[in-house]
Amino acid sequence: MSKRKGYYASKIKRAVHMLFYRRHKKTGVKGWELRKVLGSDYPKVLKILDDYLKALDLQVKTIFEEEKAFEKPSLENFDSARFYITLRGDLAPKEAKMIGWRIDDLAGLAITIAYIISKKGKVPRKEVEELLRDKLPGWKVGLNIDRYIRYGYLTQDENEQLYLDWRTRAEVDQKALIELLLSK
Repeated sequence: MSKRKGYYASKIKRAVHMLFYRRHKKTGVKGWELRKVLGSDYPKVLKILDDYLKALDLQVKTIFEEEKAFEKPSLENFDSARFYITLRGDLAPKEAKMIGWRIDDLAGLAITIAYIISKKGKVPRKEVEELLRDKLPGWKVGLNIDRYIRYGYLTQDENEQLYLDWRTRAEVDQKALIELLLSK
């Protein structure tokens, strides 16, 4: 049993190194990269790691390229997915200051995400700019939207349509956000 424990301990250590340290433009690690380093049992390794991270209020989050959820994802589905370490719970207002964003910038992001969700996942950039101009100083609106795109919360196509991107799917509980906004 201790040999098996040591086997998974070394794999968990390598998984932590891959997941916590940014190596690409996008954070996180693709499943095929994990399979290459950890072997084909990497989903089990990530499950064990996730159990260890519970005590730290962190989790291993899986984001599939296609936005549909799988009841029983195959190894091929996992290989094309991206894995992240994210918070399991919520940030307290004092902790939110530590992430380096001003509260009005976070509010602008929340408004933008909620608006895109309300418009079935896509919206012209001009509409979002008009909406944010009512809430933020005009000079910040374009800068903030560009930052949201640069950080991976939004993506923009050639027709200047805005969509939710990988980081929103990884870090934002969209259902909880909508419920919170509707309850006020």
